[in-house]
Amino acid sequence: MGAHLDHSGIRPGLRRKRYRPVSEINVTPFVDVMLVLLIVFMVTAPLLSVGVPVDLPKTEAATLNDSDEPLIVTVNKDGDVFLDEEPTDLPRLVATLVATHGANPDIRVFVRGDASIQYGRVMEVMGQISAAGFKKVALLAKLPDAKSSKAQ
Repeated sequence: MGAHLDHSGIRPGLRRKRYRPVSEINVTPFVDVMLVLLIVFMVTAPLLSVGVPVDLPKTEAATLNDSDEPLIVTVNKDGDVFLDEEPTDLPRLVATLVATHGANPDIRVFVRGDASIQYGRVMEVMGQISAAGFKKVALLAKLPDAKSSKAQ
C-alpha cells in the first residue's frame, strides 16, 4: 500500500488549484434594490394625485384625449373653491388665473363639482372663469360603472 508521489512530492489528486478571478457580475443586490424601489413607487404614486376629495356625478360622455395639462378648479360639498389643491375664493381665483395664464386664454380649465353641491354654485364658478376670457372651460364627471350601465 504505497502512495504514488509525482516529482513535486504531492499526491496527484491533491494538487493545488490556482485561484481564478470570477468574471461574472452578481446582480442579486441590484435586483433587490430595484424591487424595493418599485414597491415604494407603486405605493406613493397614487398618493401624489389625490387632490381635493369630491364626489363627482356620473356621465355617459366620452373622455377627452389632449396632451397639454389643464388647470383644475374644484368646488367641494361645502361650496369652497380650490385651484388645483390650494383653497381660494372666487375673486382671487379669477385674478390668479389671469395673472398666471393671461397671455394664453386657450388653456383648458376643468371644473370639478361635488355631486351634492347646488348646480348654481358650479355655474357661478364657471361663469366667472369664462368672463375672465378663458374659452375652454369644461365640467368633469365620473364615468358610470359597467354594471350600472347594463342594468338600465
